[in-house]
Amino acid sequence: MVERLKGKRVLITGAAQGIGLAIAEAFVREDAAVFLIDTDEARLAAAAAGLRAKGGRVGYMRADITDVPAIAAAVSQAASEIGPINALVNNAGVNVFAEPLETSDAEWDRCFDINLKGAWNCAKSVLPGLIEQGGGVILNIASTHAFTIIQHTFPYPLAKHALLGMTKSLGLEYAAKNIRVNALAPGYVATQKVIDYWNGFPDPEAAKAETMKLHPGGRIATPEEIAMAAVFMISDECPFMNATCLTVDGGLSVQQHPA
Repeated sequence: MVERLKGKRVLITGAAQGIGLAIAEAFVREDAAVFLIDTDEARLAAAAAGLRAKGGRVGYMRADITDVPAIAAAVSQAASEIGPINALVNNAGVNVFAEPLETSDAEWDRCFDINLKGAWNCAKSVLPGLIEQGGGVILNIASTHAFTIIQHTFPYPLAKHALLGMTKSLGLEYAAKNIRVNALAPGYVATQKVIDYWNGFPDPEAAKAETMKLHPGGRIATPEEIAMAAVFMISDECPFMNATCLTVDGGLSVQQHPA
């Protein structure tokens, strides 16, 4: 598969590792130019170097999505390095899991500042350019937490529900401007975050086994499987797909309870 994303100049947040890096790798394979942002500068530089070694057109900048001037600077630098951004992948996020009454104000603010407001900061920064160019694509990486609830994960699902609402709102608001805004909802994915989650239990292997049992296929997704769904969502293969969410969770959210 080559050139499915030819002509796309994509800003990807949280791109130094995990799903974000897998998306960047898949996009480069499909001939997109990518601009990576993350707060981990060392990993970000290594990721960019790896992609360039494979022939990718890649720019990068350390930036925190909660810092509006930094995001504006990243969009400007991206335009200089790879051309005006015409697609955005809002991938950066953070897990904040707690009991509701044990959630501190600081945890609440951190959850919403990164998972919701950060995504809006990036969308707000690229939307004027998309309008000026006559169209573009925004893809928000949501979660099955955007429409299901797991106890003891408060307030993360609230932020992801809101992100899905923002996706629908922006999709309708800018449809006439030829701008598509969609979400992609992974379930469990084999990233370092999930490994860290398992390692938080007294018996990590038992925790991992319980996670696998939740899935009809007995396994969780790879970052590459999420990335290929993102390729489709950013490509021109789904031009009439707007203000909606594609779920990629192996059937996790469909079954009422594991067998």
